[in-house]
Amino acid sequence: MTTSQKTEFLGRDAILGADDLAYSTVDVPEWGGTVRIRALTGTERDRFEAEIAGNTKRLKLDNVRAKFVAKCIVDAEGNTVFSTSDVAALGQKNAAVLNRVFEACQRLSGLTDDDVDELLGE
Repeated sequence: MTTSQKTEFLGRDAILGADDLAYSTVDVPEWGGTVRIRALTGTERDRFEAEIAGNTKRLKLDNVRAKFVAKCIVDAEGNTVFSTSDVAALGQKNAAVLNRVFEACQRLSGLTDDDVDELLGE
């Protein structure tokens, strides 16, 4: 870098004011259409990881796909469409279909297999 080049760094207001939540759509013909998904916020992801990790070294993976998908599917305004009381019913949907939506949510939120290994302490 020469002395004539100056790097401009983002400040607090620029960072906090940035609209950085990513959205995507997933075709789900088995459900009769398309769903809109949103990446989790940092807080939402931390809560999800804490929920499945619990206080033990063993992940609570019961209905994990439905739990994650329920947090990511949103309406046109970006509001979640499922509540925690809907998770059990969502978990009864076709596993292959639910997994397709889960994987799209996982990619959008940056949740990798390595992240799961880290939760397990591996």
